[in-house]
Amino acid sequence: MSTTAPSPKPWIEGIHAYVPGKATASDGRPLIKLSANENPLGSSPAAFAAMAGANVPSRYPDPEAKALRAALGSLHRIDPARIVCGTGSDELLNLAAQGFAGPGDEVIYVRYGFAVYDIAARRCGATPVVAPDADYGTDVDALLACVTERTRVVFVANPNNPTGSYIPAHELARLHAALPGDVLLVIDQAYAEYCDVDEDDHGLALAASYSNVLVTRTFSKIYGLAGERIGWATGAPPLIDILNRIRGPFNVTNHGQAAALGALGDPDFVARSRQENAAVREAFTKRLTALGNHGLRPLPSKANFVLVLFEGALTAEAALEGLIARGYATRWLPGQGLAHGLRITIGTASQMDEIASALAEMADAAR
Repeated sequence: MSTTAPSPKPWIEGIHAYVPGKATASDGRPLIKLSANENPLGSSPAAFAAMAGANVPSRYPDPEAKALRAALGSLHRIDPARIVCGTGSDELLNLAAQGFAGPGDEVIYVRYGFAVYDIAARRCGATPVVAPDADYGTDVDALLACVTERTRVVFVANPNNPTGSYIPAHELARLHAALPGDVLLVIDQAYAEYCDVDEDDHGLALAASYSNVLVTRTFSKIYGLAGERIGWATGAPPLIDILNRIRGPFNVTNHGQAAALGALGDPDFVARSRQENAAVREAFTKRLTALGNHGLRPLPSKANFVLVLFEGALTAEAALEGLIARGYATRWLPGQGLAHGLRITIGTASQMDEIASALAEMADAAR
């Protein structure tokens, strides 16, 4: 037998595989999953009904997702030709890097940014460049200071995951205006629907007006369709053309396309999800802020989660295990430099009350 074997490219060996949020304890016990930013209200009944009518597993899905793109275009006033759909927005983020960067190029993202950005950069052989943060948020000047002649892509999540921070429209516009025209700005708006209607960062307007802006969105969060893996992106026709060239040919399933269409037809579900998330998030944040002398610091969030920093005797790892013992899965991110924090998805009001009480109890015991 030969002793040789295929060798992976060195940039692939540098990738740390994405680690999803846990749903079970180490002993296999199921947990209440507040580790993946899923919608606690589930999915719209309209999405379920649409999926039930799309039971055609023997047929390939529409490779162009024409009906879904038309519905998205109608909702957001975008020419459907400027929209591409993907297997979640993750696929589209990876394609953006793959289409416009490669060995010798640089891809910039902010420290404490979404873990997929590092994977997307390394996957195509580009060099990831991490810009310093501003108290766990996006610092436009720090991002711009990292731009060199080798920069090809800049990723910005707004709101940001896992910190929940948000930059307003004028800051996003300032970032774009200062970037060279040959640098692609990717605005990841996975959590945009959780923002108030007056908090539009105008990312879609930038994508409509400039040739170097791509906006990605997903049905995994507020629409409650994480299991169906549906995302979309919009930008100038040449950008969409490149993504269409390299995406999977049947990348959104029949059920996924039907579910997304059904979900778009139920704006009341989206509005209720936004309102309940905001109210529960505010109450949870207020309770933890009142425990400031216990060393707990919840960061301001515009998304459906809160990153809680542990700056006292109680450590994030101990809190993680304590919450698991009480039946809850949250997200600990030491691999992203956040060994001192837990990202906690906003669940129901009763669930967040239980978690706040548990954290207070554990913090008291650790003092």
